[in-house]
Amino acid sequence: MIEAELKARVHAPEAVMRRLDERATARVEVYQDSYYDRPDGSLTKADQELRVRTVHGPDGLRSLVTFKGATVDEESGSKPEYETRVADSEAAHAILRGLGYAPVIAFSKRCRNYDFEARGRQMLATLVRVPEIDGTFLELETLTSEDDVTAALDDVRAVLAELGIEADDLTRELYTNAVATQRQG
Repeated sequence: MIEAELKARVHAPEAVMRRLDERATARVEVYQDSYYDRPDGSLTKADQELRVRTVHGPDGLRSLVTFKGATVDEESGSKPEYETRVADSEAAHAILRGLGYAPVIAFSKRCRNYDFEARGRQMLATLVRVPEIDGTFLELETLTSEDDVTAALDDVRAVLAELGIEADDLTRELYTNAVATQRQG
């Protein structure tokens, strides 16, 4: 499946949160994300990502291992995504290190998630704050097949517009790069 996703900088977070609260019940969570690569950086060079995420939420902890393939839509950065839940995040980290992957960067994200249906699609909207980066972001995604990415992204753009997000607010900036830049100085 392709994660058809757009990300935007949010200039009026309270207004966007109110609009999202009208659509669904928020789920407040903190993500602890750890990204891995091969020692030669070949995943990054191939535009791929390997991540272990531990989610701290109202229902306790859950951990996921995610692999994202290379971008299939350059404008949005949408990628194929494969994700599975794991019972033991420490074991997942140990397995990846044992297979030769090295941790590249780790950081936390404060998230307010909304699951809802729009335009005939299941969507996930996430208001995001990363403590090391200024501002609030909105990620809006839906899972789709590769032959439906353009239509799915059109639907995502339409919902973003309904939430008050303009085309100029969209960004392809990666949290990993922004956090790394902040840490460098």
